[in-house]
Amino acid sequence: MARTAESSETVPTTGATGTTETTETAETVPTGVDGLRARVDDGVATLVLDRPERRNAVTGAMWRALPGVLERLAVRPGVRALLLTGAAGTFSAGADIAELAEVYGDPDRADAYHAQNVAAEEALAAFPHPTIAVVHGACVGGGCQLAVACDLRFAAEDARFGITPAKLGVVYPAVPTVRLARLVGPARAKYLLFSGELVDAVRAERFGLVDEVVPADRLAARAEEFARLLTRRSPQTIGAVKAALAGPPEAAAAAVEPWERASRLAPDVREGLSAFLERRAPQF
Repeated sequence: MARTAESSETVPTTGATGTTETTETAETVPTGVDGLRARVDDGVATLVLDRPERRNAVTGAMWRALPGVLERLAVRPGVRALLLTGAAGTFSAGADIAELAEVYGDPDRADAYHAQNVAAEEALAAFPHPTIAVVHGACVGGGCQLAVACDLRFAAEDARFGITPAKLGVVYPAVPTVRLARLVGPARAKYLLFSGELVDAVRAERFGLVDEVVPADRLAARAEEFARLLTRRSPQTIGAVKAALAGPPEAAAAAVEPWERASRLAPDVREGLSAFLERRAPQF
C-alpha cells in the first residue's frame, strides 16, 4: 500500500556513543510508492530505499517516483541536507532484475525505463542542498548509480560497491557513465564498468568513490552528525559550490556569477563575519 499520510513520529536513532536515542521531532513525508520512505528531522531529510526482502532493489515505480519525492523534500521548509540510505543493513542491490527482464522484452519499454533511471539520478544530483549516500552492505548497479549522484558517500566497513551492466549485457546510459568518470577518473570508471567486479569500502575510498569509511555501528551516527554540521553552514556558499561543480569547468564561472552577485546583498557574509568576531556560531 502506498503511503499517503504525513505524521510526526518517534524515531529511534543511533547516537554518537553508539547507544539508541529517541527523537520525537521526526516527521514522516509521504512518497506515494512502496519501497521508499522519507522523513524530516531538524533540518535533515532522510530518504530510505525500503525493500529489504529484495535487498532494496529499485523498481520502476520507485525510479518514477524519485524525482517528485526529491522535489517535495527540496522545498520543505527548514530542510538543509539529505541522507539517502537503505533498510536492513543494505544500501541497494540495484535494479529489480525480474522486472528488468520484462522491460527488455520491448525496446521502447527499455528506452523508457533507462530514461526514468537517468531522470531519478539527475533529480538527486540537482537537489539544492547537500546529499550524502549512507552505505551499508551492497551498493550495486542502479543503487551505486544513485550513490554516485549524491554529493558525498559515507560507507560502512562492510560496504561493497559495483556497477554490473557488463554482466547483463546492458548498455549503461551516458549520464551515469560520465558522472562516474568525473568522480573516480576514466581509468577507474572503466575498471568498474568493464569488469562489473565488486570493490570493498577501503578500495572504493582509494578510488575516490567513497569519502569516509566508518565502522558499521558508527555509520548512521557519523552521517547524521555530518549532515547536521552542514545545516549550520551557509546555504549561499554551499549553493554556489554545487552550481560551480554541476557542469563542465568552462561553465563554472557563469554558474557561480548569480550566487556571487547575491552574496553582495544577502546577509550571510555579514552574519558570518560578525559571528567570527563575536566568537559565536553563525545563524545562517
